[in-house]
Amino acid sequence: MNEPLLQLDLPGIQKLKSGKVREVFDLGDSLLFVASDRISAFDCVMPNGIPRKGEVLTQISHFWFEQTAAFQPNHLLAGANDPLPKNLQPFAKQLERRSMIVKKAAPLPIECVVRGYLAGSGWKEYQKFQTVCGIKLPAGLTESAELPEPIFTPATKAETGHDENISFEEAARLAGSEIAQEARAASLKIYNFARDYARKRGIIIADTKFEFGIYEGKLILIDEVLTPDSSRFWPANEYQPGRGQPSFDKQFVRDYLETLDWNKQPPAPALPKDVVDKTTEKYLEAFEKLTGKTL
Repeated sequence: MNEPLLQLDLPGIQKLKSGKVREVFDLGDSLLFVASDRISAFDCVMPNGIPRKGEVLTQISHFWFEQTAAFQPNHLLAGANDPLPKNLQPFAKQLERRSMIVKKAAPLPIECVVRGYLAGSGWKEYQKFQTVCGIKLPAGLTESAELPEPIFTPATKAETGHDENISFEEAARLAGSEIAQEARAASLKIYNFARDYARKRGIIIADTKFEFGIYEGKLILIDEVLTPDSSRFWPANEYQPGRGQPSFDKQFVRDYLETLDWNKQPPAPALPKDVVDKTTEKYLEAFEKLTGKTL
């Protein structure tokens, strides 16, 4: 198994940001996104990573950007197999399959979340109030139930800690009414397309989080899209409403961490080898099911 890539510096290339997973570099008129193999859970980055995770995130994002480009402009400037620019070629080995060259868009100040099924914080809220993010839902729904139709539930962007669910009115105040409406319509359209596509390939996309930005006055899809980090992926052949679902995402890591006597504050505990190996397997399986290819 490959060694996980946890940190990355490219001598001579300015690093703008190091997020929970991504390293962002300034290429002048564009940005370089590199997905590391870091993994976070409960807002803590684990000390050891998941080998090949960054490759899977990047290649699934490339796949969906290409699938949706006909109806939703995005930030890609180069395809998954395009050669690297000359100044990046010395770093080809580190960047291979885990990098994207993208437009410099101004990100919206909101996360665009779409939920098609009742899970996570949505299920907790529904049990108390019969709502999800304040949206009234029918009575009698069970955990993991498919919603009558997908709902748009925006959130704030937190640099640290949890994103907070907000009303659409608050999203419109933060992003501007017209932009918020456009982002909502785009989010639902992409989700519906991807949900139908993935279902035929044995994956239920229960919910997902999109990021949009403004580029040359237009709304474009940015960051990662429909990956196991930004979405809940469930195996369709094991789907059974009324309980939590097995998944292709990092829920496997969360479930392990829930068994520990850990207060969910840094420093996070190291993940054992079997959890790391199983998580790599889950990420690779998600890629193969969605794309029909082997990474």
